[in-house]
Amino acid sequence: MSSVPFIPDSAPFNPAQRAWLNGFLAGLYSSAPQSAVFEPRNVAVLYASQSGTGERLAKKVAKELKAKGHTAKLSSLDVYPVHELAVEECAVIVASTYGEGDPPDGVKGFFDSLCAEGAPRLERLEYSVLALGDSHYEHFCKFGVDLDERLQDLGAKRSIPIVTADVDVDEPFERWKAALLASLDTAAAATPPQALAAAAPVAPASLYRRENPFQAALIEKRVLTADVSSKSTLHLSFSLAGSELTYEAGDALAVIPANDPALVADVLSATGLNGEELVEVPKLGTRSLCDALTHVLQITKLSRKLIDAYAKAGNIALLIDLLLPEQQTHLDTYLYDRGVIDLLAEHPGAIASAQQLADLLPKLAPRLYSISSSPKAHAGEVHATVAVVRYRAHNRERGGVCSTLFADRTDLNGTLPVYIQHNKKFRLPMDPDAPIIMIGPGTGIAPFRGFLHERLAMGATGRNWLFFGDRSAATDFLYREELEQMLGTGHLSRLDTAFSRDQAHKIYVQDRMLEHGAEFFAWLQQGATIYVCGDASRMAKDVDAALHQLIAQHGNTDAEAYVQDLHDSKRYHRDVY
Repeated sequence: MSSVPFIPDSAPFNPAQRAWLNGFLAGLYSSAPQSAVFEPRNVAVLYASQSGTGERLAKKVAKELKAKGHTAKLSSLDVYPVHELAVEECAVIVASTYGEGDPPDGVKGFFDSLCAEGAPRLERLEYSVLALGDSHYEHFCKFGVDLDERLQDLGAKRSIPIVTADVDVDEPFERWKAALLASLDTAAAATPPQALAAAAPVAPASLYRRENPFQAALIEKRVLTADVSSKSTLHLSFSLAGSELTYEAGDALAVIPANDPALVADVLSATGLNGEELVEVPKLGTRSLCDALTHVLQITKLSRKLIDAYAKAGNIALLIDLLLPEQQTHLDTYLYDRGVIDLLAEHPGAIASAQQLADLLPKLAPRLYSISSSPKAHAGEVHATVAVVRYRAHNRERGGVCSTLFADRTDLNGTLPVYIQHNKKFRLPMDPDAPIIMIGPGTGIAPFRGFLHERLAMGATGRNWLFFGDRSAATDFLYREELEQMLGTGHLSRLDTAFSRDQAHKIYVQDRMLEHGAEFFAWLQQGATIYVCGDASRMAKDVDAALHQLIAQHGNTDAEAYVQDLHDSKRYHRDVY
């Protein structure tokens, strides 16, 4: 049997280029025997995605299934009827968990139907679930796990066990995909000739992704808040010149951060290591411990998984007790504002080597920022609106990994590694005449600045209503001049603000919604689309409750059904975090 050549890791190519070339060589040199039995499958590739990661991974799976000769039907669960599962023979599902263990926006209706008493039996269905989540949240991958269990309850059979993936999705995704493809390969042999044709390589639209980000130059950095404000919010502009990166209003800018060198030095000091030790990092090879702690590993947050591994490594009874189920409240308090440096300082002696420390820590995840520019109005640039996170806890000054990188460690014309995270679920209406209502307190205003500039650049005539809130009008009115100018010209039809500290009792955007509930409902009746951006834990829930309240009050209708219809008709979108 002839071997298939491949591009080694040491070759002068980035990961995306190397993967593309290896795919090309595999197709070119494949010598699978044509007599082997091959049974193509009809596979429903389904996804529940909030920010676009689930959709991206589902598309990858669908592409590989087609390349192997299977028929893959791709669909989002927010438009997929539950009854269709009853006639499917094979389904693979990529399911993201959002908020407090919930399904992504728009998927709640599907899951409610699946969990209803009259849901169809699924005895003929064979399925597999990849559950996406963030282990820093209490209900890690809960929706994916619940979905997997409900499918089994309805008689469906797992083709492979569920796989859960943290924010660093690459390794678990590849593991899940490999097991999935192997389970579908009934002959464990050749791919038919027609599949080889399907496997012909297609160059990606852009090589700049998470694995190979673009080094974008920072061309503008200005503070949007007043000097006397209790916080600092930055407007950042990056040049995309030479990248061929494209985005749409509503997408996110992903930034690969780096940890503060001073914090890295403190971590090294606490372990007694000098940072020059070489460590092996999965998929990235050998590098110095200092480099790994700066550019690869997460050191500012703790998780249950990390505490568990550290407690076992040092046989630390206090931490072991903290992990008991009845201590969950105390564990949450401990995890809230501590980092790796606190663990090392409070419980020294558990780390015996540089490799042990590197193996203990999770990967440093990209930071996503809602893009606050329009590609039509700001050609060749991408903008972000970032609140700089600084606080003091346990006798240490602390800060957000990426926001302090912007504020303190990146000068104009300095470069940072970035890529675009597309968000197809947060788009302007196709009809430029359709009205929109935007609700974005604080940095939640970011995508709506992009929306307003986009609609202005394209000559859209639809009415635009913005609800914006922050602490004080005098110090925290982000993009005030731009918004007031748009209001003066009529491009911004309405601007309602809620500055919580400018009066004796606090006022928030949801309060303004209720104050103008009659007109808000009238806009809905006239076809307005609602957009919400900002904090998921409180603001988004309060806004949703206010929406239900004003619909019930001014619409004299079933608010729950009305809001569900808004979701189903793609007129209620949320970009919350």
